[in-house]
Amino acid sequence: MSTAVSPLAPLHVPEMPAIAGVRLATAAAGIRYAGRTDVLLVLLDEGTAAAGVFTRSKCPSAPVEWCRAHLKKGKARVLVVNSGNANAFTGKSGRDACKFTAQIASRAAGCKPEDVFLASTGVIGEPLKAQAFEGVMEGLVARAQAGDFLAAARAIMTTDTFPKVATATAKIGKATVTINGIAKGAGMIAPDMATMLSFVFTDAAISSPALQSLLKDGADDTFNAVTIDGDTSTSDTLMMFASGQSGAPRIARASDPRLKGFKKALHAVLANLSEQIARDGEGARKLVEIVVEGAVSKASARRIAMSI
Repeated sequence: MSTAVSPLAPLHVPEMPAIAGVRLATAAAGIRYAGRTDVLLVLLDEGTAAAGVFTRSKCPSAPVEWCRAHLKKGKARVLVVNSGNANAFTGKSGRDACKFTAQIASRAAGCKPEDVFLASTGVIGEPLKAQAFEGVMEGLVARAQAGDFLAAARAIMTTDTFPKVATATAKIGKATVTINGIAKGAGMIAPDMATMLSFVFTDAAISSPALQSLLKDGADDTFNAVTIDGDTSTSDTLMMFASGQSGAPRIARASDPRLKGFKKALHAVLANLSEQIARDGEGARKLVEIVVEGAVSKASARRIAMSI
């Protein structure tokens, strides 16, 4: 996580409303650095639908493999994300770390391990010491509450210079539903998302097959249209969770005309997050260096970058 903020960082950070059926907590587990939050736990109400889009790398990380294997069920109760270690190129030890993390999270949350989804970001090729989660998991579950998506976005940062959040609302029937998203990713950005993580939450009631279709379509011209340095990594993860707690009618098909406004709002959130990732790429870092050296003002650097 950088201390110099990209000159292309958003000028305003939106207020992120709470979403019914979604509770969050963060902790410092010492995965790689002492004294900084590096674990995010999200508790999801029973019946929450899940969808996901992942890397096309032929060497996916252990968490990506775990999520793919359990996404077929289409339901989720817990999301655990860590920064500092990507748990990639770690072989059997990486798979064991996923299994161990899911077991302690499910035990603390009172669900099954297959209801737990995992994501990791950070250094590649080093074993993830999942025992570190054991010291914080019960506390995370106990503290989890609706609300602080900005803290959640900070907990998953690695080389990012600012937390990335976005929100939107839409009508489904007569009910208003909310969509919140967080993301991280600054280096190694390429089509199919590269080294980025993003998690989107809504209180809409949408079936998992419909949610999967909506997410895939939304990613095609947002996250999958971003490129900075041509690299593709092992850990690309974009997941969406629908708690169904808004009071809106349940939607079973992505083609349902009642989703027209929701599709537009979802696209806006995905586009906003993917743009923030691009703004925080390594080209922006060079502008940061120029600003720090005093060659141009922050405002001038912003104008230069936006004109490229």
